[in-house]
Amino acid sequence: MDMKAGNVAMQATREAAMTVPKLQVELEKYMRALWDDHVFWTRMAIISIAAGSPDTDQTVARLLRNPVDLEKVFAVYYGDQTAAAVRELLKDHLTIAAELVMAAKLGDSKKATGAETRWYANADEIASALHSINPNWEKEPLAEMLYEHLKMTKDEAVARLDAVWGADIQIFDKVRGQAQMMADSLTEGIVMQFPDRFEA
Repeated sequence: MDMKAGNVAMQATREAAMTVPKLQVELEKYMRALWDDHVFWTRMAIISIAAGSPDTDQTVARLLRNPVDLEKVFAVYYGDQTAAAVRELLKDHLTIAAELVMAAKLGDSKKATGAETRWYANADEIASALHSINPNWEKEPLAEMLYEHLKMTKDEAVARLDAVWGADIQIFDKVRGQAQMMADSLTEGIVMQFPDRFEA
């Protein structure tokens, strides 16, 4: 792309951004930050568990702060009771992930299989719960995104446990990118459901 074309593209991007209400931009940034935390601290927990590191408990505890942070966002739009229910589902999502990595590390295939089955069932519960409070979050597409998130997270953990460092890093980049897409989908659903709250 030449410099003139590049400047035109940048100007178009700026003009498009100016048409988006400030509150929507702020929600998008915050939602993305929370999902970045979600996958980052999941990764740190995978690394700690795989290495048998003494910081594992503290790292998992920090990871479990993420559902609480997300709960605060949901409470603004859906109330405390609904937000608390979402928090518990997300907490289960993360604790089951930690169980799965630990079982895989110990070579307990039966326990790992059981954890993975519960992990996917939990994803279905999350998709159903979110769809029930916001019809703009369609259940099937949301479940598919969650399934993809689980698969990539498992692949990341397997690569770490098998010491395939290059694949481990590459998969995490994909996990992070996909998490940002999920964050944007949640933001879009909220904006569609509560347009009056995002008017300039």
